Amino acid sequence: MSERAAVDMFFDPVCPWAWITSRWLLEVEKVRPVDVRFRVMSLSVLNAGRDGLSEDYRKLLDTAWGPVRICIAVEQKHGERAVRDLYTALGNRIHLAKQERGPELYRAALAEVGLDPDLAEAAESTEYDEALRASHDAGMKPVGQDVGTPVIHAPGPVPGETVAFFGPVITPAPKGEAAGRLWDGVLLVAGTPGFYELKRTRTESPRFD
Repeated sequence: MSERAAVDMFFDPVCPWAWITSRWLLEVEKVRPVDVRFRVMSLSVLNAGRDGLSEDYRKLLDTAWGPVRICIAVEQKHGERAVRDLYTALGNRIHLAKQERGPELYRAALAEVGLDPDLAEAAESTEYDEALRASHDAGMKPVGQDVGTPVIHAPGPVPGETVAFFGPVITPAPKGEAAGRLWDGVLLVAGTPGFYELKRTRTESPRFD
C-alpha cells in the first residue's frame, strides 16, 4: 500500500464553503492515501481592520470569534483529533441545522463528542487568542492574506516539499471516486511551479447534499 500523506486543511467553522470542502476531503480519505488534519484559521483575524466590508459580514465576523476560540482551546487540551470531531459537530449544527451560534450550540457540540461542555466558555475569553493567531498565521503565511478559507497544505510533487493553496471552492461536495479525481487534479495544478489562479464566477449558493 502507498504511504499515506498528511494533509492540513485550515478552516473557520462559520464558513459554509470551508465546510463543503472539509466534507469533500473526508471523501478523499476513502479513495486516496490521504489523512486530513483539520486546523484553525480565523476570518475575524484575517479581516481585522479591513475597510469596505459589508455590514452583514462585519456582524458575522463579530460572532465568529467564539467557535474558533473553542476549537483552539480543544486543540490545546485534547489534540488535533478532537478538533476534527468537534468541527463535524459544530458544522452539522451551524450549516445543516441552521442553529444560532451561541453557548447552547457550543455546549451541545462539545458534549456530543465527549468533551467538557464548559469549554464553551472559551468563546468569550482571550486566553487562547495567542495560540489562535499562531495557528491562523501558520495556515495563511504560505498563501498570503488576500484569500480566506479553505486553505490546504499538501505534499508537493518534490519529496519533502509542501504546496499550499486556497480552495477548492465547490458545491456540493463530490463523493467517491469523483472526490478522488478532483483531488488528483487539484494536486496537479497546485504543484505546478508558477500556477496561481483558476477561477470562475459562482452561480450557486452552498449546497450541503
